[in-house]
Amino acid sequence: MCGRYGRRADKQRIAEWMQAHSTSVFEESYFAPSFNVAPQSYQPIVRLDRETGQRELTVMRWGLVPFWAKDTKIGFSTINAKAETVATSPAFREAMKRRRCLVPADWFYEWQKIDAKTKQPYAIALKDDSLFALAGLWDSWKDKATGQMLETYTVITTDPNELMQPLHNRMPVILKPEDYGRWLDPGDPTRLPVNLLRPFDANAMKAWKVNARVGNVRNNDPGCVDAI
Repeated sequence: MCGRYGRRADKQRIAEWMQAHSTSVFEESYFAPSFNVAPQSYQPIVRLDRETGQRELTVMRWGLVPFWAKDTKIGFSTINAKAETVATSPAFREAMKRRRCLVPADWFYEWQKIDAKTKQPYAIALKDDSLFALAGLWDSWKDKATGQMLETYTVITTDPNELMQPLHNRMPVILKPEDYGRWLDPGDPTRLPVNLLRPFDANAMKAWKVNARVGNVRNNDPGCVDAI
């Protein structure tokens, strides 16, 4: 699974890299760098603007709540969607057809199991330290009691590559920049871009040990990603 990631890139950097414009009503603080992104937090994502068809940079909560859900509790168990079942799972299949997004990240974290009581956290990034996009889905849910809307997202995971295999049995799907357009474009819902949901090239990635303090969501500072 992918339960934590980090981002140095700010609003301007994300918009430039992913060729998106911002129409978000969220305060600038929501776009600030975050060194320990955790589920249920509000984070930047890029999707297609429904009216213009252009890439839009906005903010959503991590943990997808399907439009049909009775309440938001399902969001605690939907931070990830498996590539193998994303097109058929009731929680994700409609979003996979029409509501795909890019999740900006500079690295993600994973915990390697050492023994029954010990896990070593690692940070994983691209070798050139560039910003990248995780393949995501989003949905919009309406609270029937208040009428308020909640927009949420999930990160898709796939099999590990050679770098990730010793660390964990899953990894998030990283999209190549040349595939951003195809991933975002709804296109034909009967011809989904499932072939993009594959492990990233291990030779283009790196991993390093980080301090166990990253396990506490209250720790959100540059030290979280420092090598030990």
